[in-house]
Amino acid sequence: MTAMRLVYAHALDLRTDEAYYWTWSKESVLSFLDHPPMIAWFIRFGTAIFGDTNLGVRFGGIVAMLVTQLLLADIVRRVTSNNVRAVMLALLLPEAALYYGLLMAKVAPDTALIPFSVAMLWSLVRLAQSNDGRWWLAAGLFTGLALLSKFTAIMLVPAVLAFALVPDWRWRWLRSPYPWLAALIAILVFSPVLIWNAEHDWASFRFQAVRATAERAFTLRTAGEFIGMQFGLVGFVLLPVVLFGTALTAWRGYRRREPVAILLSTAVLVPFLYFLWKSLTLRVGDTWPMFLWPAGFAAVAINVTRMPFEGWSAGLVRSTIFWARTAVPAGIAFVVCVFLYYMFAPWNLIGHTDPIGAEAGYDKLAARVEAQLRATGATWVATTDYRTYAMLRWFLRGKVPVIEVTERGRFQGFADPGMNVIRDHTGLYVGREPEDRLPLWDETSAVRQPLERVVRTWRGTVMDSYALQKLSGWTPDLLPPPDSTFFRWRVLAFLPSPLVGEGGRRRLPDEGCLSASAVRVEGYPSPERACG
Repeated sequence: MTAMRLVYAHALDLRTDEAYYWTWSKESVLSFLDHPPMIAWFIRFGTAIFGDTNLGVRFGGIVAMLVTQLLLADIVRRVTSNNVRAVMLALLLPEAALYYGLLMAKVAPDTALIPFSVAMLWSLVRLAQSNDGRWWLAAGLFTGLALLSKFTAIMLVPAVLAFALVPDWRWRWLRSPYPWLAALIAILVFSPVLIWNAEHDWASFRFQAVRATAERAFTLRTAGEFIGMQFGLVGFVLLPVVLFGTALTAWRGYRRREPVAILLSTAVLVPFLYFLWKSLTLRVGDTWPMFLWPAGFAAVAINVTRMPFEGWSAGLVRSTIFWARTAVPAGIAFVVCVFLYYMFAPWNLIGHTDPIGAEAGYDKLAARVEAQLRATGATWVATTDYRTYAMLRWFLRGKVPVIEVTERGRFQGFADPGMNVIRDHTGLYVGREPEDRLPLWDETSAVRQPLERVVRTWRGTVMDSYALQKLSGWTPDLLPPPDSTFFRWRVLAFLPSPLVGEGGRRRLPDEGCLSASAVRVEGYPSPERACG
């Protein structure tokens, strides 16, 4: 399975977010608007070994998967007193989940968060077994590293609090200096993000808090999407198995005040229930809950060894073991089929919503951009979309500066991309339609000359279209004031859901009109343009 992930990582073109994080790895800043810096460090590690290649960018995810499996195996080994079958189950359950068995090869902040969050749980398991308070310090270190990976690591705090306060040992640890030192270590490790945010008006926290505080209409559609996504990424058989095993682990842990059972079950149930609640009003991203399921895998492996000794009926015990075993070959078969589909199949069976195809075909766009650079004599490329910006930077590899002229708040502290060949020189604008008609161009002196229209396709399906235009008479301001149109980032959590398709692709609504304010946020040129 690891070999399969290596082939997948090497052969499949980068997705847009992966290329975007790769651009981060080329910068020397403490943190970033979208996320903490750990994913950039993971990519820098991989590219230092394999260069700026697909495998180099994704190598950190391959390592993260193996580390996660080893930590889960050791948790289960310790809790089950070296039960070999339980350890094997803990190793194989992640392989049977599509996200871990294959898509951990796709780098994202979650790729870094997962091993560090599991390492934090592993440290607390060691603490519970040894009663050695020094393991709190290791847990604090890994908590800080998890927070340096993604802010959603904060959702593990309820599990840690329950682990410390529900068992009978609570007064011992409340009086001990170790938990407090662990919290201090976590804050110190996380301090680069705090320093960067203090210097930039707490931009990251304000950016990410939108999703947590957005108030939108109740809808079962997004909740259905969330549940369906979990079945797809965790497994049609495996997801019910994990939820059942976690529920029994929670019942056992809180009834008997078992620290490890409390820790593992709470680490799954609290974040899962939170995301389920948010999904009633907001589209939950596909990777957001992925940090919580490894604790569930460990709970399943431990649960099948405990149930026979807890008075459960023989039929329920046999059924639990049967479905846990069935989840492994069924899940692995599904993972392999997905791998074969993307690597070798010639068809597009999903259409525009295909998560891989929706972000494929940028090499053809980059080729047309290079041709127009030669034809027009342009010395730089401008975009108004960070995805297009990232993919052009990836394919052009420094031949000319590529900049996103909007959302400059994303690029605070970035190095000079080459203003000496931008200032007073002809540029080439590459705009995803209909963003090529953004009203912000009226605020500039730019003269735009249409050149050609390029479509991006995957397996015969048109995924997007782009306008290529010659730019003259204007030099972009890469450090616009925060109240400028060119500085502000888009607040996607507030967009009416009909505007955003799978993978974040914009589409026009089928009927009705959007408000003028929503149109301005999205970037459509006028309210009339957004009418179905």
